[in-house]
Amino acid sequence: MFIDRIKIQVKSGKGGDGCISFRREKYVPRGGPDGGDGGQGGDVLLKASSKYPSLSHLHHISHFKAGNGQNGKGKNQHGKNGKNIIISVPQGTVAYTVESTQKLSLLGELIRQGESLVVAKGGMGGIGNTSFKTSKNKAPRIRKVGGPGESLSLLLELKLIADVGLVGYPNAGKTTLLSQISNAKPKIASYPFTTLTPNLGVAYIDDKKLTIADIPGIIDGAHKGKGLGLEFLRHIERTHLLIFVLDVTRDDPSSDYNALRNEIREYNPRILEKPSIVVLNKIDLVRNCKLLEESCRRLLRSGKGAISISALKGDGIDKLRAELMRV
Repeated sequence: MFIDRIKIQVKSGKGGDGCISFRREKYVPRGGPDGGDGGQGGDVLLKASSKYPSLSHLHHISHFKAGNGQNGKGKNQHGKNGKNIIISVPQGTVAYTVESTQKLSLLGELIRQGESLVVAKGGMGGIGNTSFKTSKNKAPRIRKVGGPGESLSLLLELKLIADVGLVGYPNAGKTTLLSQISNAKPKIASYPFTTLTPNLGVAYIDDKKLTIADIPGIIDGAHKGKGLGLEFLRHIERTHLLIFVLDVTRDDPSSDYNALRNEIREYNPRILEKPSIVVLNKIDLVRNCKLLEESCRRLLRSGKGAISISALKGDGIDKLRAELMRV
């Protein structure tokens, strides 16, 4: 199960209270204050881990609570700090706080393996009466209690980190192409919307490792929430390069290319600044090469060349892999 958005509740630990205590020993009159400080409350942290491909491991866990700090004790004994709680998340996770108005505030993002982020800071430990001793007040009966922990509602959102993102209309052959150029074994069928969640594959080209993501569900109006596009458009934000996969058997692949670019532009125009490759797929189904040539000419007129392939038969894949490494 692929889950890329999830809400959780986190609560950091309360700080331990400071202690009021006085030294009581035989033959030591007026021993003075010896109350220790309370321990620090535990923090709640997010930590990026390559072990998890999505947020699905958190699907059935909605509450996370760190440990409270222990109270201080006599004989100047400080309380133990509360235990931190670490929540492992996939690389590319963005954390937001959800306010009462459902307004989101960015807390931070976790990109690199092992990177961590404190999302709820534990309460400060209280102060024992030893710290309040002065020349004028040698027997203070005051202390400070521990600070409260933080209680937050968080939205975690995953944006896949991949070198290459495959973009195209449903049934354009993106998933088949992914299986040809990487080690991925995704579900492939002849009907639209076979792919309901992003697929990831790893390709080794000239001893270089590339992560490739098949982004599903982009249709006209995707940036407005139609189809699956709005759910998964964000996953191409972190890719370094885009491959536009066009179905050459459709009426006008060049029009499809412009429409796909428009959907991306409406969602986030900065994505179009990334380098890209255009692929004309399903050339094995074109009996008349004039249709293919016309599609290429239209793309060339728009200033963009295209690589012709058959993802099903494997034709043109080596040329695409070479161009992929060049770009």
